[in-house]
Amino acid sequence: MCESEPVTSQKPDGTNVSVYERKHREIFNSVEQQRLRRALQVAIDAIETGSQTATALDYGCGSGNLTRHLLDLGLTTVSSDVSDGFLRLIERTFAASDRSSTLKLNGSDLAGVPDGAFDMVATYSVLHHVPDYLAIVEEMCRVIKPGGILYIDHEVVEEYYQRPPVYAEFLQKARPRVDWRRVARLVFDVRGYIHILRRLMNPRYRREGDIHVWPDDHIEWSKIEDILTANGFETILKQEYLLCKGIYDPQVYEQYKDRCVDERVLISRRKRT
Repeated sequence: MCESEPVTSQKPDGTNVSVYERKHREIFNSVEQQRLRRALQVAIDAIETGSQTATALDYGCGSGNLTRHLLDLGLTTVSSDVSDGFLRLIERTFAASDRSSTLKLNGSDLAGVPDGAFDMVATYSVLHHVPDYLAIVEEMCRVIKPGGILYIDHEVVEEYYQRPPVYAEFLQKARPRVDWRRVARLVFDVRGYIHILRRLMNPRYRREGDIHVWPDDHIEWSKIEDILTANGFETILKQEYLLCKGIYDPQVYEQYKDRCVDERVLISRRKRT
């Protein structure tokens, strides 16, 4: 099933997190959370830094999706974000853990973070929010120890834009013709009308900020892999998958999950010299 599973109801920047997570049912559902946990375990098992307790940087932590899994899997975490509200939320949510800390990001680099500071850097559904995402990938490489892991997940692949016949068929069958829950939210969302006006003025405007979603401005995986190769990284896992969004018909998703893809997880390890 692809039901939404909100995790908490605390408020970052005045926003109820359960509302935030309901808006992102493509992430906060049982199918995606189980896939994510399995992939993170593969990444953790591939760490070869020799550290007794591995430390991971959760880049663009948001409400703590990756942080929660990383802590549960035994890592020490540094949760980083540009949002002070989300960082305060992380501090409250994981206050009982002595393996959790936070780092404020500037959105352009990892200035102040020493070379080779982390056994693992993980980012999930974040790069498409970063205008110069390739520079951030370079920075991620810099702060990973030899034998350490870079984990990149959820950024769309070319099939998402190309809409091959089987993928288009899946979307037509899986998505409801009208998402009444979304319609209801929009009707009663006063701030949403402001965003609609801004969208009319700028068709590329998105209320979430800098998002690369257009065919001429999107994540180019080949360039990411070129950067990893140039920085001495080897691929541990490159796997494409079909994201299970909360609005999809579960039965249709099951029928098509092995026939089409729209996302990718890439796990790479820095070679030891």
